[in-house]
This record gives sequence, structure tokens and C-alpha cells, in this order.
Amino acid sequence: MSGRVFLLGDDIDTDQLAPGQYMRGGIEAIAAHCLEATRPDFATSVQPGDIAVAGRNFGAGSSREQAAEALRHLQVAGVVALSFAGIFYRNAVNLGLPVLIAPSLEGVSDGDRATLDAEAGVLCLTEKNTDITLEPMPENLRAIIDSGGLVPHLKKRFAAHRKGQVT
Repeated sequence: MSGRVFLLGDDIDTDQLAPGQYMRGGIEAIAAHCLEATRPDFATSVQPGDIAVAGRNFGAGSSREQAAEALRHLQVAGVVALSFAGIFYRNAVNLGLPVLIAPSLEGVSDGDRATLDAEAGVLCLTEKNTDITLEPMPENLRAIIDSGGLVPHLKKRFAAHRKGQVT
């Protein structure tokens, strides 16, 4: 997927991604306020295919899966970060949101045009003609992402099992 880079800092927590005061409004309300405390223009500026790029400890905080769901709802292509909070990482995978770890973000700027190839583990800064090699996702997690999340993945596996195919 291709889009713009939205460069974020360290310690972006679930309260910033899914502000608690909007939880009753459902995912549309939550997504409309995603990252407003950190980056007020995010929800109104992000376009399908854009990529969130962050520092360390992305998704720290509560276990609310709406943090990853808000990014999916906004059609973010994926999140690249130096590190992730474990529960956010797993919630993102379960919802089909690619999350990839970068060894360095040197040379990445806010607004860069980029392509994220989650399967190959590469963030390509297209206008800078620079590739950042990302840590590859384990194959079992890639399969979940490729299926669109855990529930579609399990439905696919169960359907194949019923037909006598092993997946």
C-alpha cells in the first residue's frame, strides 16, 4: 500500500489512539478522535493507504482493542514503529492491521511518500529512493493479517478443515 507517512513520537498510548470519552460512540466516534491529543489533524487528514510511523512503545496502556480498530477504520495501511506494546501488537494482528518493527527510522520524515510492503518487510520512501528493512512478521501472524484478521482467518481454516483440507 502507498501513502503518506504520519510520523509520531515515542509512547503513543491507547488513550491517544482511542480516547476514553468517545468509547460510547462506537468505532466511528473513536476513529474521528484518534490521536487528537497528539496530532489534532490526524483523523481528518489521514487517507486510505497512509502509514503511521512511530518511535518506541507504540500502543502502551490499556488492552482496548479499539486503539488498533480505529487505525483500521481510518484505513491506515499499517504501523511501523521501533517497538510495540505487546497487547497492542496482538490486537492489531487479530484485527488484520499490519504492525512492523523498524530497527531505525533514520531518514523518515513526516509527509514522506511511502509504500509499505508488509509481506516483504520493507518501508520504501519513494521520493527519497530509500528502503528501510523491517523485522519480518512470523509466518503464522502474516497468515492472520493476510486473512483480514483472526476471525476471518479462523473461519477460513475451519471451512478448509470441514472440506478435509489441512491448513
